[in-house]
Amino acid sequence: MSRIGKLPITIPTGVTVSVSDDNVVTVKGALGELTQKIDTDIEVSIEDNVINVKRGDESKRQKSMHGLYRSLINNMVVGVTKGYEIKLELVGVGYRAELMPGNVLDLVLGFAHHTYMQLPPEVKVEAKSDKRSNPIVTLKSIDKQLIGQVAAKIRSFRKPEPYKGKGIKFVGEVLRRKAGKAAAK
Repeated sequence: MSRIGKLPITIPTGVTVSVSDDNVVTVKGALGELTQKIDTDIEVSIEDNVINVKRGDESKRQKSMHGLYRSLINNMVVGVTKGYEIKLELVGVGYRAELMPGNVLDLVLGFAHHTYMQLPPEVKVEAKSDKRSNPIVTLKSIDKQLIGQVAAKIRSFRKPEPYKGKGIKFVGEVLRRKAGKAAAK
């Protein structure tokens, strides 16, 4: 058995989980509602506020799907109860972030132009710039996949470089730094 797939998921109070006939799991909670289509070989059962994910046989494909769908369902349950938050830090002189009307993020990243990104309506953004500290962009959502994808896209505009660490990085991320020219002598 898959070590992750066999773990039961407890349903917290205030959350309703339903499985339709065409294997679509719907999770409703205080923060919103999420749905996920499940592979037909994977069986999802709900008994006594516990969700169990089972597979049909021991084929390699079903073993890999077993843990995947259990994790996806667990992420949905956590998302509608607590939500997810990712913080990005803009490191560099003159780097700024500003939220514009229409859920558009305006980034100044040292290029000759501004970088604009249209964000999905499911993702809430907060851009905070204090004096003498790096700007912080906070992303909040109930969908873990979506918020991770948006954060990766924002980071891809200017990845941190290894010499001074300038760029967009996750808060708490440890960068591998290089010594530079002076170390060669």
